[in-house]
Amino acid sequence: MTRIRFISADGTSETIVEAAAGTRLLEVAQAHGQPLEGTCEGAMACSTCHVYLVGGDAGRLPPPSEEEEDMLDFAAGANRQSRLACQLVLTDEIATLDVKMPRAVVDNSR
Repeated sequence: MTRIRFISADGTSETIVEAAAGTRLLEVAQAHGQPLEGTCEGAMACSTCHVYLVGGDAGRLPPPSEEEEDMLDFAAGANRQSRLACQLVLTDEIATLDVKMPRAVVDNSR
């Protein structure tokens, strides 16, 4: 199980949940009321599941693919901590993950 701490965009609130290996971060976020649309349902055709990985075992995740990096170019406020939650599958090696929500979302699928 991975312990995930979702941090609001303004940093004033957080939600801590647990999720099983093999689960996509987007699914976990949506199941726990986080403001991630995931409009394209993981097809990397939008950036509505853009998040910031700000701590925990984020370094144990595989690096973003070229396609993910290309889509992150369109995400509002993207930086080196940015990832698409639809592309992040939890593994047994990830004990904790700190995920901050972005302040704005851009939907490039429309």
